[in-house]
This record gives sequence, structure tokens and C-alpha cells, in this order.
Amino acid sequence: MDRRLPARCCDVRGLVGRCARGPAPGRTLHVSAIVLGAILFAGCASPKWVAVRDAPHNPLTERLALLSRGGPRPTERTLIFLRRYDLQGHVHDNPVELVHQVQKVIDQQPSPEALSAAAELAYVGGVKSQMLVESQQAFNLYCASVAYSYAYLFNPRFAQFANPYDPQFRGACDLYNGALEAVLRSVNKQGKLQPGQSFSVEVKGHQYDVTIESRNVPWPAGDIKKFDFVSDYQISGLTNVYHTYGLGVPLIAVRKDHAANDPVEKHYAPGLSFPVTAFLRCLPDDPARVAGDKAADGKRHHRAVLELYDPLQSTDIVLADQHVPLESDITTPLAYSLDDPSFAALDQPTTGFLNPKKLKDLAGIYMLEPYQPGKIPVLMIHGLWSGPITWMEMFNDLRGDPELRSQYQFWFYLYPTGQPFWRSATRLREQLADLRTTFDPAHQEAALDQMVLVGHSMGGLIANMQIVNSRDDFWHIASNNPFQLVKADEKTNAALERTFYFQANPSVRSVITIGTPHRGSYFSNDFTRYLGEKLISVPETMTARLAKLRMDNPGFFRNTQMVDADTTSLDSLSPTAPILPVILAAQRPPWIKYHNIVGRLPASDWQVKLFGDGDGVVPYSSAHLADADSEIEVPAEHDEVHRHPQTILQVREILQAHLREVKEGFPEVEVQTAQRAISVSNER
Repeated sequence: MDRRLPARCCDVRGLVGRCARGPAPGRTLHVSAIVLGAILFAGCASPKWVAVRDAPHNPLTERLALLSRGGPRPTERTLIFLRRYDLQGHVHDNPVELVHQVQKVIDQQPSPEALSAAAELAYVGGVKSQMLVESQQAFNLYCASVAYSYAYLFNPRFAQFANPYDPQFRGACDLYNGALEAVLRSVNKQGKLQPGQSFSVEVKGHQYDVTIESRNVPWPAGDIKKFDFVSDYQISGLTNVYHTYGLGVPLIAVRKDHAANDPVEKHYAPGLSFPVTAFLRCLPDDPARVAGDKAADGKRHHRAVLELYDPLQSTDIVLADQHVPLESDITTPLAYSLDDPSFAALDQPTTGFLNPKKLKDLAGIYMLEPYQPGKIPVLMIHGLWSGPITWMEMFNDLRGDPELRSQYQFWFYLYPTGQPFWRSATRLREQLADLRTTFDPAHQEAALDQMVLVGHSMGGLIANMQIVNSRDDFWHIASNNPFQLVKADEKTNAALERTFYFQANPSVRSVITIGTPHRGSYFSNDFTRYLGEKLISVPETMTARLAKLRMDNPGFFRNTQMVDADTTSLDSLSPTAPILPVILAAQRPPWIKYHNIVGRLPASDWQVKLFGDGDGVVPYSSAHLADADSEIEVPAEHDEVHRHPQTILQVREILQAHLREVKEGFPEVEVQTAQRAISVSNER
């Protein structure tokens, strides 16, 4: 039951949960004003997830005084080098000539110190040339800086002198990254920063012919619409930024839109972006080619490859017999996606709550990364008046763990929260089966049979209904008569059967519920349910079909809540809803691990004193489960409990334990035996 609103709206939303919880009659007018206020304010704009920086982030800014009044200048260590070789008088001369003079030193007395000075002077010269709008000269100098810093880092001749503890070594890494980014910005402006493209750069008679190749990026090369630079953006909507340090330029790869009728594409959220790291590798010279090219145009030709890596798949590469860590940022591309208008169209919690039929075409299981065979799915299910966006804090933190992201893929279930949760649970069963048919029609992918479900609030009840066996228990909520005697057309009959009769999904192995009202919530009281009936729009076709069902079966149903068209999600969450004790008592397969996280504010908190023990919306007595395999209490309000650090740490530990159990192997014979027993018990 949460909705991540901008700061000016959060207080209103929070008051709804807290004040509507209490059943005291004297609060009715106060509660109505607050609820109506929350609905009116729910349409305010979503928060910004990224902001464009005034200037790109550059680790060389302070070191080279890039923003100082005197303009960029070399470090004292480089000035010492220039004084030693009597070159200090050239500092303010033409930067190309200065680099040329240093090159003469390198030709006569090659050393790491000379290469470092050349890389730094070329970069400083590139910045100065760029300020003077001498674009081609700036481009050439940046290319020279890349070449010199690359030689400093990887020339085998100087390997014995490499000292990673020397600030000059890290400086060479920063120069490589900064100069390469400047080169790529220029290439990007020309429209050539795409896999399969090529470009050439010239450095003092040496021409580097560069091809761009995708190494391990899981999306097809043709899927990339454009690249943006991570350094241009500042995170504003996520708490933690996962950035690793090494070599390469972190990029944001923006994905192209695809045809909506593709069965695979319907599971990929629109407006997706993904992280890429660009690394320029110089290839060994081909002697025959070099000699021929030099005779033709007087230049020495070299080959290089701009390699594009997915940092979610690779954290380092091998070069010159050493492991080289990649510079990466996996959080900024995520925030960039969340800011995309197409992606934001999925975040319609108010529409999903008040007008479920309008969200019908968008509802489904979404992925923010391509489907990855061999990785275990973690399906996250949001709560009332919410959407997949609510999981981004947890998703960002879990994906920031290298072990977890190497073993898990994260999916998100979007559904209209205005409808009762059992309808959403029925639809989720169908969509999980459809997804399996799309991506693994032969059911050969073992990882898909180790699925983990994570549900917040009402999403926990939807998750719960994926791991229980109905037998006749759910049908008996509605009627004591045999199901076969109901009079209904074929379509209605099939819909009833899908709702009331189901088995535990054998592909689910673990469930984590967070702040879930297992026994209902006083948020769903007489007033809010009445308001829900007035405001929540139910599809007319459903209303007509279920009205006819009741008319054709007079006296057949003893409780009509589960077959009434006007039943809303608020009705389904009432402490008096008859389905809740049935779910708690339902048969759960023995292979399921069940974990529960309860929001429980400190006893000294004013909300506890005013509203009672719990998280402000769900009472502790409703959220607590005595028979869970694990349960922890988190001191957080209902709408924050799934974003709380303790909750995310607990989920991380559960997923790590799940991996250990998968490696040890589940008792498949016992699972198959249990499944057969369940099948027999469900025969009607």
C-alpha cells in the first residue's frame, strides 16, 4: 500500500494510511477529508531521477585545474620533467609543438615519466584547443593523450616499473579515461559511435584505424538508438550509486523502440537504457600492412578496437597478461530509464487504483534487462496504489552486488491495484505460464524452476496465492454447492475455475513478503471501502457478466464477494474478508521456503501510541507469521519498509542462501512425489 510521491505529496499519502487505519467513529469526517485530499494530490508529477550537470564530472578537474581562472595547467610533476629537459619555455607555446618536443625525448630516452608527461600535456592542450574552438586540433591532442597513457599503462617494456601505489599511475588511468571520453564525444557528434562503425585518428604521422565492436552486450547491436555519457548526469532519485573504478568510459546505451506485437518485446519496458563501458584496445601491428601503408600515404598505420562491454556481465578484461578492472556505473543508466517519458508511462498507480480497466493493456511482467538463460528470476510484486517503480531502491542495491547480479535476473509485475488481489493473482499465474512459453517453450531452463517471489503489502498476498493449492477451500468461500452445478456460459465458467481452482506454481521455490496484511488492514474500513466503491471504475463487461451469473444462480452463492463485479481491492483487504484465513490455512508445498518481513515502529513512536502496534497501516498482529521459515522486524513505516536498509540486507541474505540451496540441489524426488499428492487431492 504505497506510492512514491514527490515530497509535497508524501505527507498527504502518509496521513491516509495512518488516519484511515483507525476505526474510531469520531474520525470519519477527518479521514474523509484526508482521503479526498490524497486522491486530488495523487496526480502531481513524479520525482526526477537524474539531473543534467552544469559540467560533466571529471576526476581530472582539480588535478589539472580545469576550471581555474588561469586555465588548465600541468601538474608539478610534469613541470619538473619539462625543467629537467629544458622544455619549460614551451609550456605556453603551441600545445602540438610541446607534445612534439616531448615525443623527441621519448624517442631518445623512453620512460614512464616521459609518457606520463606527454599524456598530461596532450590532454591539457586538448582542453585549451577546445576552449578556442579548434575542434580538430583538440580531437588530435585528446587522441594523443589516449595513446600515451595507454603506452604508460600497458607497454611491456615498462611493466617492471609499474607502481599502482604511485599517484602518477592513477593519474595515467584518469588521463586515459578522460581523453577517451573526449574522443568519444567527438565521434558521437559525427554519428559514428555505434557497433560496426569505424573511424580514424591521426597522431603525429601515426594513423589509428578504429573499429567499434560489441563484446558482451546482451542486446543486439541494432537495438542501440544512441549513447549518452554517464558523466553528464547527477543522480537525484536513488540513494546509492554503484560505480566501480578502473579503465574505460561509462556510457548510457538508449534502446530503440520495437514493435509491440512481438511476444518477447511485451516483457521489456519501453524507454529502456542500459550500462555500457567503452574501452579502446590497441592491436599489434601487422608488419606487412604497416610497410605497405607507409609507402602509400607516408603514415604509419595502426589498428585499434573500441570494445563495448556490459558491466553487469564483465567487471574486468585481460590485457598484456594482466586483469584490468573496468570503470563502470550501473545506477545512472537505471535512473536515466526511470526519467524517460515512455518508461514513466508504466508508473500509473492512481490510474491502476481508480480505473483498473485503463491499465489492462499495460499490465504484465516486465524486465529491465534482456532475458538471460541460466539466471534465476526474482519477481517483485508491488502493493496497493503503487507500481514497479517502488522497487527501484531495492533493485538498485541488489543488482549492485556482483554475486547476486551474476546469478539472478529481476522481473516486475505491474497490475491494476483497484481490483481485488485474487484477480491479480489469477492473472499472474497465466502470465507466468505465458512467459515460460515465450522464453522456454521446451521447459529446459532449470533456472526458471528456482524462482523467488518478493511481494510488498498487497503484493505479498498475490505472491502467496502462487504457492498454495486451492483444493475446494476457495470455492467453499463462495458456495457450498459443487462447482460443476454452477450455471454459466463457457467463458464465465472458465474464469470462475481459474479463480477458484489452482495449484502451487512448481517453478517457485522461495517467497518473501514485506509489510503484508495477512489478516487484513484497518486501512480498509467502512469509509474507505465505501469511497472505493464510488471512485473505482469496474469494466462494464465484467459487471454485466457477473450480474448475469448471480441472476442465473439464485441462492447458489452464500458469499458473493469473490464473484461481485463491484468488489474492490479495499474490500479484499478488509480484516473481515473471508479469503484471508483461507490463504493462511491453505496447503503449501514442502519445497517452498517462506520468509516474512514486518514493519514495526518503536513503541515510543507517536504513531504506535496513537494507532497501535505495527507500521502505521498494517497492524503487527496482521503482518506477523508464526510459521515462516524466517521473520524479522524492521523499524519503518509501511510505505518505506521495503526500501529500508535492513529489509534490503535481509532480502540479500535470503537470495544468497537460496543460491547455496540451489547449488546443493533440491530434493527433486520429494518435490515430484508431493506434486503427485497435490494433484490427487485437487481432483474434484
